[in-house]
Amino acid sequence: MAILPIDSGRYGTKEMLDIFSEQKKVNYQLEIEGTAAISQSEIGIIPKTAGKIIHNAAMSGKITVKRIKELEAKSDHDTAALVESLSEKCAKNARPWIHYGLTSNDLVDTSNSMQMRDALKIIEPKVAKMALLLAKRAVQHGKIPAVGRTHGQHASIISFGLKFANWAAEMAKHVERIEEIKKRILICKTLGVVGTGSLMGAKSLEVQKRVAKRLNLFPADVTTQIVPRERYAEYVFELALIGATLEKIAVEIRNLQRTEIGEVAEQFKKGQMGSSAVPVKRNPTKSERVSSLSKILRSQIAITFENIPLWHERDLSNSANERFVLPTAAILVDEMLETMIKVISSLMVNEKRIVDNLYITKGQIFAEFVLEALIKKGVPRFIAYRDVQRVAFEAKDKEIQYIDAIKNDKAFSTKLTKKEIDSIFSPEKHLGASPLIISNVNKLVQETVKKFI
Repeated sequence: MAILPIDSGRYGTKEMLDIFSEQKKVNYQLEIEGTAAISQSEIGIIPKTAGKIIHNAAMSGKITVKRIKELEAKSDHDTAALVESLSEKCAKNARPWIHYGLTSNDLVDTSNSMQMRDALKIIEPKVAKMALLLAKRAVQHGKIPAVGRTHGQHASIISFGLKFANWAAEMAKHVERIEEIKKRILICKTLGVVGTGSLMGAKSLEVQKRVAKRLNLFPADVTTQIVPRERYAEYVFELALIGATLEKIAVEIRNLQRTEIGEVAEQFKKGQMGSSAVPVKRNPTKSERVSSLSKILRSQIAITFENIPLWHERDLSNSANERFVLPTAAILVDEMLETMIKVISSLMVNEKRIVDNLYITKGQIFAEFVLEALIKKGVPRFIAYRDVQRVAFEAKDKEIQYIDAIKNDKAFSTKLTKKEIDSIFSPEKHLGASPLIISNVNKLVQETVKKFI
């Protein structure tokens, strides 16, 4: 019976969930056992025939979670049960060499790295896809003047596409970050009980190097009995950082979908119900889901930092919680990426509402450019600032258009012609460097994610 939503498949793709299934975890650890045996046999640590037998048995697919659990019920040790189940599938002459020179965490930590490796193979292309989708939207909406808001208030005019360009650039940076952290987090460790390679001696480093290469991992430089948990903290932090960016996008979509703003909306498919009680509602539920899951994802960071300072060469105070944290982080960010890809792909943009919102303040959004015009006419900044503010507040109180208030005030009419004032109140003239910024971001994204295209 499923207890958590990720157990029932509500969140996370089948592809991602499979990485963290019980049998898959066993298969990863068996692959480590088989690869270590082959590597040891190649350099004379164990007999060649034993290495081949162990490897073949480990990779046979005949060792099941069910059998391991039966053995674990007696030994109360999951790794010992796995080694015993492997032994059952090997000839007697090979059995003494199974798990030779290894310790439990060689399997646990290296299999964690294999899970992270495969999780990133799923996550990274989706991050790249998000970057491309956002860059495309940035270009598509780049010439639309829109309200730029600070503190929840109308501030000045932006290109609507600039919102998407900001997000696209950050998703491209996440691709860079993923690439950069791989060499630090995808660590292979086969150095035994306290990280000295004691039974294999100096050859232990060569074994580890060979195992790492076969598993597409990086050999550890130095460990205790475990891989330093700074590596896991960095991995979870990066996944949470991706989640935070996705939440940033989701929050903006939720705000822009407010009835009072109405500039965007999540696609509402035929037959969908927004509310069980109010038939007319179209709620941004997908973006809200991303915001909700992001909170759980971020909470995992603190746990990984708590796991860094362990006793001496190790203790078990990290072990139980990592069984939750590592799968949870990957599954949640996978779900969030899947969700936001769908949202951005089908996002409805109401261009008319975007333009209409520019004039909600009756033209006061152009105040920055009125101020600039006065300064260029030689009016000291703070005198100009006070006049712009004074007339704006008066116009608001009287509920009149800001442009009319300016034309009828001597502080402006004596400095600016009506033609110059009219020119100021043309929104398309105030996009600044937005077209160039969007173009540059599009190029950055294309270059960063080209291997995924």
